[in-house]
Amino acid sequence: MTRGGFRGWSAARGGHLSRLRFTSLRLRLVMVFGAVALTAAVSASGIAYWLNREAVLTRTQGAVLRDFEQEMQNRAGSLPEHPSQDELQHTAGQMANSSQRFSVLLVGEDADGRTVYGNSGGLNGFSLDAVPGSLRTAVEKEQDVTSGNTSPYHLYWQRVVDHGTPYLVAGTKVVGGGPTGYMRKSLEPEAKDLNSLAWSLGIATGLALIGAALLAQAAATTVLKPVHRLGAAARRLGEGKLDTRLRVSGTDELADLSRTFNRTAEALEKRVADMAARDDASRRFVADMSHELRTPLTAITAVTEVLEEELDAESGSIDPMIEPAVRLVVSETRRLGDLVENLMEVTRFDAGTARLVLDDVDVADQITHCIDARAWLDAVELDSERGIHARLDPRRLDVIMANLIGNALKHGGSPVRVSIRESDDEVVIAVRDHGPGIPEDVLPHVFDRFYKASASRPRSEGSGLGLSIALENAHIHGGRITAANSPDGGAVFTLHLPRDASELAEPPERPERSGQPGPSGQSEKDKEDAS
Repeated sequence: MTRGGFRGWSAARGGHLSRLRFTSLRLRLVMVFGAVALTAAVSASGIAYWLNREAVLTRTQGAVLRDFEQEMQNRAGSLPEHPSQDELQHTAGQMANSSQRFSVLLVGEDADGRTVYGNSGGLNGFSLDAVPGSLRTAVEKEQDVTSGNTSPYHLYWQRVVDHGTPYLVAGTKVVGGGPTGYMRKSLEPEAKDLNSLAWSLGIATGLALIGAALLAQAAATTVLKPVHRLGAAARRLGEGKLDTRLRVSGTDELADLSRTFNRTAEALEKRVADMAARDDASRRFVADMSHELRTPLTAITAVTEVLEEELDAESGSIDPMIEPAVRLVVSETRRLGDLVENLMEVTRFDAGTARLVLDDVDVADQITHCIDARAWLDAVELDSERGIHARLDPRRLDVIMANLIGNALKHGGSPVRVSIRESDDEVVIAVRDHGPGIPEDVLPHVFDRFYKASASRPRSEGSGLGLSIALENAHIHGGRITAANSPDGGAVFTLHLPRDASELAEPPERPERSGQPGPSGQSEKDKEDAS
């Protein structure tokens, strides 16, 4: 057999075995059908065998006993009270020549009081030793004569097996004085007939079992085919093919189940379509709102920059009474600008339009540039060697690190330590602060959008989107971010990025231009693209 042929045979065999695994409904149906058929066939065969056995043995036994009793009355009853051995021998031979062909043994007393025997088979024939003792005792016992019992002696019989051959042994005594007669009849022909009947019933039982198995297989195929179709349709539905429907035929329970499945699939498709439409509308609303906010926000930003310059001038003309209000307007305008930029970034991720623009970068240099651009050099310690290169999107790496380090500085404690390690297939960047750490009930939610650990500070400086954006940027690289508490105190955010994200990168719709990072970690060029 060729290798391919062997693999094909193995696959086919494996498929059959998987379909007939012990937990499969098909195998259980076959086993139940087989058990029921076997029980019914064995019960019917046993009853039939028992009835036939009793009928055959009763018929044979009745005929033999009637013939023996008649011979005892006619021939043994005509013997004198004290017969001789020759007379007993002659009479036993005559009795054995009856239609039933049984062996006869006559036992009597001669005139001298000696026990004499007459055997139809000669010296090697039927002897008294072949008669069970219990039978001899019952035959010799004289019964009381009453109104219900008119004879002191009765005919008794017993079935025995001698050297594997079954026999019917019977005995009685001549009433009024005379010999005692015993008869032995071989039941071997009847036993052979019964054995043949047993074999026939056994073969019939086996055929019934095979037929039941075939019938169960056919029934299982008929019953389970709609179930298999339902399972396949459910799998397709689970894979997102919401237009999956079953062909319905008939009016049985399986047809009702198929109709129910179709109605459920139709309702699910409609519900998902409605949710998708609402989701698209929400994304469009956020995008449109962000775009619409950018125009007035640009004008407000320009005005706030002028006001800020006036505040910073040595001879500012701002009234000291309104200076706090001006500073509040400046800070809130920047916060609103950061929020709009973050919303635009989230919208791009949700819409699936975010793309990677890869470049070979020195990770340590890139993080140093991120720290220096935001004037964090005094508060951040970098633990890394130069020369750790990876093929990543430098702008998105800058966004990730800006959010992680900024979050550590804002909610943790200085100094913030950034360490970089490399392996064969990934770069691991850990950002650790020296603050109180993250509460255990907050850890599962730190990357949720708009999540804030303290509900009493709804107007904190952050928007609640920074860590979520960082996580999305890690995912688009094929990486991940984890959050935990350090045993030595403080929170640790660990970024895992692949050494080469080329397989995940898609060409951008237009070339990117480098720009300086903005307050939320985005470049000014990114802001232009979002508008």
